[in-house]
Amino acid sequence: MDFNGQKTPSDSSSPSSPSKLVLYSYWQSSCSWRVRFALNVKGLSYEYKSVNLVKGEQFSPGEFRDLYLTTSVDISREYLEEKYPQKALLPLDPRLKAVNLQAASIISSSIQPLQMLSVLKYIEEKVGREERLSWAVYYVEKGFFALEKLLEDCVGRYATGEEVYMADVFLAPQIAIAIARIDIDMSKFPLLSRIYESCKALPEFQASSPERQPDAAQ
Repeated sequence: MDFNGQKTPSDSSSPSSPSKLVLYSYWQSSCSWRVRFALNVKGLSYEYKSVNLVKGEQFSPGEFRDLYLTTSVDISREYLEEKYPQKALLPLDPRLKAVNLQAASIISSSIQPLQMLSVLKYIEEKVGREERLSWAVYYVEKGFFALEKLLEDCVGRYATGEEVYMADVFLAPQIAIAIARIDIDMSKFPLLSRIYESCKALPEFQASSPERQPDAAQ
């Protein structure tokens, strides 16, 4: 999902007043979850606007559709870092920064798109429900094994040490959804499990969880 920086009506006469963040979100979307988690880690407040993906509201004409066609979650993440540098999502160390970016890329490019509900629904329609599950498990586990290898030399309490960074913001929601939707066996991934347990204890992560969003179960 996406967000936009816009001024509230009361701010219109004050050009120097800060923009208000507006998050276009769907409670069950892992992409939305990443952004919510990132905003909470940075301590940024925002207005929540629900976009129901099941009903296809993301394709309806209007403000969100115009924004959605010109931005992406990862661009938004870079925007957050540029505009709101407090509590950086990328470490200063070049190697750890590269690891965070690579972890985010694995999740956003090689895991999440292949287990989207629309993709799994298509597979089920073509080859059956059993193949739908095996497809999802295969690609999630493939990505998780790659992440275990990537993080093995730098993992601490979190993915790349003792602070929450971009890798954690991408990873924790993806693990939660893999457990809930396809019952992934996390015993195969001890490092990822440890990172996830650390993230689960964070108030910022708890507040970003799907069931605590205004549009949950609507």
